[in-house]
Amino acid sequence: MTAAHKANIMKFSDGLFLDTVRDEARATPEVRFDERIIDNLAMQLVQRPEAFDVLLLPNLYGDIVSDLCAGLIGGLGLAPGMNVGDGCAVFEATHGTVSRYRGLNRANPMALMLSGAMLLRHVGETEAGDRLEAAVATVLREGRTVTYDLRPTRDDPEAASTTEVRDAVVEALAGDEKL
Repeated sequence: MTAAHKANIMKFSDGLFLDTVRDEARATPEVRFDERIIDNLAMQLVQRPEAFDVLLLPNLYGDIVSDLCAGLIGGLGLAPGMNVGDGCAVFEATHGTVSRYRGLNRANPMALMLSGAMLLRHVGETEAGDRLEAAVATVLREGRTVTYDLRPTRDDPEAASTTEVRDAVVEALAGDEKL
């Protein structure tokens, strides 16, 4: 687990966060813990994202870093979200509902589909979650049926609609026996 902060400048707010995180880290020595100043973490995430497993961030930094990480994998349309607590869990697309695209059949549904795959795994339906994730990966790999945010330009006339992407993923699920 890596905690990120700016306690060197934000001494009270981030200082309190860092003190609390350090106390918890000492209380759970079985969890490997380190810390980074947030601007350094951003650079390291771009240079070597594989070096990090779990990030613990205050809300502001979490919003910024989640968008940065989404950019590393293709954009917010591919970024699933999972919030797990004691006795409850919420799965959602990191970008939210993109309400400005309501009714336009334009939003990328893949983040929500990938969130669904995480939900399936969370409730013990691992095979179903793996199949859904593999179907999304198949559609991405083919690259034909993707929304505007994954096209070379935002106004690409070849961009697929939300429902076309949905149909392509369903087709990949139904048509590939390896899935």
